[in-house]
Amino acid sequence: MIGIVIVSHSRRLAEGVRELALQMVQGHVPIAVAAGIDDPVNPLGTDAMQVYEAIASVYSDDGVLVLMDLGSALMSAEMALEFLPSEHQQHIHLCAAPLVEGAITAVVAAASTNDIQRVITEAQGALVAKATQLGLDDSHLSLVMSEEPIINDKGHTSQISLAVSNRFGLHARPAAQFVSCAARFQSQIQVRNVTKGSDFVRADSINQVAMLGVRQGDEIVITATGPDADVALAALQTLITTNFGEDNTPPPTPRRDESRLYITPHSPHTPSTSLQGIPASPGVAIAPCFRYRQTPISWGQTTSIEQLPHYHVDNTHQEWQRLQSALYTAQQEIQTLLSHSSIQIGDAEAAIFDAHLLFLADPTLLEAAQQRIFTQHLNSEAVWQGVINEVASNYHRLDDPYLQERIADVVDVGQRVLRVLSGTPMTIVDVSQPGILVAADLTPSDTASLDPTSVLGICITAGSATSHTAILARSLGIPAIVGLPPEILQLTDGTQLAIDGETGRVWVEPEAEVLVALRTKRDAQHATQQQAITIAHQPGMTRDRHQINVFANVSSINDTQQAVNLGAEGVGLLRTEFLYLNRPTAPTEEQQLEVYQAIAQILDHRPLIIRTLDVGGDKSIPYLGVGLEANPFLGWRGIRFCLDRPEVLKTQLRAILRASFRQQIKIMFPMIATVDEIQAAKAILAEVQGELRQAGVPFDEAMQIGIMIEVPSAVTIAEQLAREVDFFSIGTNDLSQYIMAADRTNPKVANLADALHPAVLRMIQQTVEAGHAAGIWVGLCGEIAADPLAAPILLGLGLDEVSLNPQAIPAFKGAIAQLTMPQAQAIVTAALQQDSAAKVREIVNYDLHLI
Repeated sequence: MIGIVIVSHSRRLAEGVRELALQMVQGHVPIAVAAGIDDPVNPLGTDAMQVYEAIASVYSDDGVLVLMDLGSALMSAEMALEFLPSEHQQHIHLCAAPLVEGAITAVVAAASTNDIQRVITEAQGALVAKATQLGLDDSHLSLVMSEEPIINDKGHTSQISLAVSNRFGLHARPAAQFVSCAARFQSQIQVRNVTKGSDFVRADSINQVAMLGVRQGDEIVITATGPDADVALAALQTLITTNFGEDNTPPPTPRRDESRLYITPHSPHTPSTSLQGIPASPGVAIAPCFRYRQTPISWGQTTSIEQLPHYHVDNTHQEWQRLQSALYTAQQEIQTLLSHSSIQIGDAEAAIFDAHLLFLADPTLLEAAQQRIFTQHLNSEAVWQGVINEVASNYHRLDDPYLQERIADVVDVGQRVLRVLSGTPMTIVDVSQPGILVAADLTPSDTASLDPTSVLGICITAGSATSHTAILARSLGIPAIVGLPPEILQLTDGTQLAIDGETGRVWVEPEAEVLVALRTKRDAQHATQQQAITIAHQPGMTRDRHQINVFANVSSINDTQQAVNLGAEGVGLLRTEFLYLNRPTAPTEEQQLEVYQAIAQILDHRPLIIRTLDVGGDKSIPYLGVGLEANPFLGWRGIRFCLDRPEVLKTQLRAILRASFRQQIKIMFPMIATVDEIQAAKAILAEVQGELRQAGVPFDEAMQIGIMIEVPSAVTIAEQLAREVDFFSIGTNDLSQYIMAADRTNPKVANLADALHPAVLRMIQQTVEAGHAAGIWVGLCGEIAADPLAAPILLGLGLDEVSLNPQAIPAFKGAIAQLTMPQAQAIVTAALQQDSAAKVREIVNYDLHLI
């Protein structure tokens, strides 16, 4: 919960303000006082240590808002910050709001939200109600509203320039991550799209960031002004260079025929009616249709958005609180939807609703709404709808079809708040029997709440294949067609439909031969899916019974569960960086232990390879001192960092060892380039093992130790390194970029860092031979394993294990199930004779076709 600190020269004044504020919230918000000095003759004054102690007493990572009366109170507050740990300073906000009105308003706001920026905005606007009652004109009110909070700003400004390389640029989900990251810092952060020549916009506004229209390859400039400017920029750079955690592999392109076919009236003597739309989610569905219509918002006697109430309000402060309450309720609804969607379709797609939450907290939107209520005396419904219309209009004017589609998200969030204000319940898709949903449009919220066992297909007249509705439908596995002719809305409930989400075709009252063809296709698709699932849950095996272990790369507990569901035989790479990112301090031993144990429990004694902290390069963690470097991939990263900061490594090793008791856990050290490095890492591990033995803490005494082979030097001395460890795991992402001297985060050269280049393949071959000669097993973890064309090569190179993204496991197992070991070895022999990655792919394609 957010804490409030009142700094005043007068102890009696501060205590009075505190008492008054606490009465507003029945004592539910922590408020501390730092006021007066210990001088019986002249007790008026402020003391920095008092302020420090007050802040510490109510400190929370949600934030602490400090309000001051005048003069030296500000100086004392600024000095107090110097006594706080650096990781705490970024959560302390010195606010220029008036002491009495600001404290009362801030406490009321803090009782209903943990959003510190919203509390600051409330405190800053505290004088508006008084100014309105006194009859001040709009110019005075605008001046009051435009005041900015003091946020411990010492004036330091930093700037970085980056190329955005993820596939869709700053679309909704990456934009949400960008804004959330920027909002964590005290510094004022702005961003502009250099490629499109835009002006700077606020980095804490989801709409302003999205409207920059940043696409793949665009160059952006980010500036930060304030005490934590460099830390903020480092965190944002990490987000961008890691592609916001997205997979940049293009999705398979569905076959499309967007030409509109004729509509023939149905009769016993004519062909059945067919409609053509845009394929959005593949699959076949045959079922009765049912029309879905949202319950219209009710405004008393009317239900039309055009007749939305528009009236004068006298108590503007009460009206603003009414809108705030509706926003909070809408926020809770979206949070529930986000949690539900995360479980049903996964964190990545559910992140669409992170953007919805940020939309509700967008300071530019909230400030506009607040100002209109106070200056124009308009009711909340009219103000909110006006703000929503303007944002939607701004998106509509953009010369970017992809961004124009975000209007659906704006409208979705806007309608949710209006429903709360009107008291109209949300529409629930109630299906009495399984059927195909027909509608003019579906919001992302509508789609995410659908039950795939009841809604067998979706047909809508709006939308596109890249809309969030289409994305969610694909994630749910529901066949969907968008952009259909409006004639489909004239169908009566119960009309038999057949749809093919791959081609975008809809048949109304389909004839027997159409049904036979579609059922055959559906059965074939179902059989293929079942076969893939069946194969995925079997050991990775070739036709001649050669086995290769197929593990998963994971970065969370949810990833692990998905991996097991998709047939992973273990985890070949647990990226522990996720425990350290997006937090102000390092995770404790207990926090790490809890996660490692949860993942091991899901795996149910399957192997779990935990990679120790691999930071630096494209992963910057400012609070650990890992910041910006001129050549980060050649810098202080991986094992180099951990050996320099042994206390960080020892904490992690203790947690891993404790979790290993009665589990199949292995430790893997990253970025090993020399024998000295692995020997030093093993010495620290032995030290931790000795401490645990002395303390009587059990762990797996026979735990295997491995290293990542991702530096060319490690390949050339693989024979010596093999004598130090129990296994190798080849990290092709880094190995490729080092071999080809091409930064994989730089879109201008990233294509050179191709793991199928013969130069890289020969390095893999050399590593496998060295490992096997020393009697240790050799695996591979890297994005190349998710490429179906790589399966025969990885098999033929003699790898004992591969670890890949969970979603790619069924395809990989299915690919090797079609091969024999001699066939795979023959493909490798031919591939190693080529001179480019493109020719390697041609060889593999040709040989697989022959097989």
